[in-house]
Amino acid sequence: MKKVKQTKLKGIGVSQGIAIGKAFVVKRGRISIPYYLLWNEEAREEECRRFEEAVREVENEFLKLKQSIRSDLQEYASLLDVYCMILRDHLIYDETLRLIRHKGLNVLWALNVTMEKVRKIFESVDDTCLLDRMSDVGSVVDRVMRRLSGQHQSIFSTITERAILVTHDLSPADAVQLQLEKVMAFVLDMGGRTSHTAIIASSLDIPAVVATERATKEICPGDLLIVDGTSGDVIIRPDESTIQEYVELQFSLESYLREISRQAPHLAITKDGHRIRVEANVELLEDVVLAKDNGAEGIGLYRTEFAFMNREDFPTEEELYQDYRQMAELMAPHSVTIRTLDIGAEKLSPWLPLPPETNPALGLRSVRLCLKYPEIFKMQLRAILRAGAGLKNVRLMFPLVSGIGELRVLKVLVRETKEELQRKRIPFDEDMPVGIMVEVPSAVAVADLLASEVDFFSIGTNDLIQYTLAVDRHNEYVAHMFESLHPALLRMIKFTVDAAHKAGIPVSLCGEMSGEPFYVPVLLGLDVDVLSMNAQSIPRVKNLIRRSSRVECRKFVENMLLMKTASDINRALKELVACQFPEEYNFFKSGFPDPGEIIYEKR
Repeated sequence: MKKVKQTKLKGIGVSQGIAIGKAFVVKRGRISIPYYLLWNEEAREEECRRFEEAVREVENEFLKLKQSIRSDLQEYASLLDVYCMILRDHLIYDETLRLIRHKGLNVLWALNVTMEKVRKIFESVDDTCLLDRMSDVGSVVDRVMRRLSGQHQSIFSTITERAILVTHDLSPADAVQLQLEKVMAFVLDMGGRTSHTAIIASSLDIPAVVATERATKEICPGDLLIVDGTSGDVIIRPDESTIQEYVELQFSLESYLREISRQAPHLAITKDGHRIRVEANVELLEDVVLAKDNGAEGIGLYRTEFAFMNREDFPTEEELYQDYRQMAELMAPHSVTIRTLDIGAEKLSPWLPLPPETNPALGLRSVRLCLKYPEIFKMQLRAILRAGAGLKNVRLMFPLVSGIGELRVLKVLVRETKEELQRKRIPFDEDMPVGIMVEVPSAVAVADLLASEVDFFSIGTNDLIQYTLAVDRHNEYVAHMFESLHPALLRMIKFTVDAAHKAGIPVSLCGEMSGEPFYVPVLLGLDVDVLSMNAQSIPRVKNLIRRSSRVECRKFVENMLLMKTASDINRALKELVACQFPEEYNFFKSGFPDPGEIIYEKR
């Protein structure tokens, strides 16, 4: 028999480490969706009953899973409560029933239409974490669909020996059902750096590669695989020399990662004595454990949107307060920076009568939405201000501020909220620091003016790149142009940092750029004070900071700012990293960020 040649898939490495083993491939298969109309009321009500019963059964399944969850995954138990909330979400539950009753769609057709509507809503917001949460919604809806189709048994229950799990997607509900001692690594078609699968894999020290797009198509059951959860490489049917190479690499990498993990709790101080604070971006209380375990010195960005999504009713002030207070207590004495609501109007449509927008990214979102509905904004402000009472470690941050006029209105609302709390004799932090996210070009242009009005800046590079380069990174035709090392962006960061320091306020950077270890020399040279990132990146980033010289990084950035293209900068950075951090570069060079290029297609 002819030997099959080795091939390689490229994905996103989300949990460090290397695994070598045989593939256990799980293909869910597409659910067959019939398309027919129900013409009489009795048939429609019967279909509604089927839907409601399926939802109840899945709901009970989640509750049973929560009770039987293994101890090392206990922190994710509350996610199953979130799944139950998703089941009853207005956008899903009520809309599906409406389509059955009023449009006569059969239940699977109705649920599929509903899911596509929800998907469009999520995709209209350029927030990686919210997009990763879309996979949670998809997982919940998929369970209901399979229940309606008569598929009851878990498709992961047949794993009988240690293997590498290859599947399209994996939800926390799937993960807690796995016999994880038999799973050497995860390889998924779907997923992202901040997906729950990534977080679970990292917390369990299981190598994982997500977003391969076609792993379930390229890999056959029993194929020998090498999974590099660091670089994102998946090698299928490797030859002997490749296996030997990765066995040696596996040993060296594990020793290296153990060492930097041991050092993670220590401060990040450069060789020439300059300290950089390294913090974590989180969106759920459950994320705090992983953040602290990885050496986070605070929460640089607490995304508050999730409490407003996937639920039947509007959150109360007390619910928000309890959430924020627990976060502050868990991290004390380290600071927690709470970002006010940063979603578009479509996310609040179950409670607010709002017309659809043709371009949500440039529409009624973030602080603009809060200013339109000040009662919602003030409720959140009260909860945040109360959460800092006595602890003095909570900071308030406004996203998407575009100028001084907007900021001053926001500050008036904060002052009014404080006065309300004082009148009611409710304890709160009267001196809570207030800052803004710099993520639109207009804010950069007036950064010197804004700096005199706030206590700190936080640069959100994800949105700043999008709005500066006019690039939607989720658009396949222009995503390659979403470039973190674009000269325009780097000059904007430098201008913003200089303006802030001149006014005597600190600057953090909390976009995905801050979590890329190979960008450490750039960010140190740009004089950023705080880096906030996904928790998994913290040990590596801290390690490179300790091995860097701030003086040398500043010299590199001086030259870098004279370069004309992202490719030139990328090339110079790669040479610097390879020279200064050879061990890190050798382990992770295949994951080195590629520069965006302008593509010209000759017709």
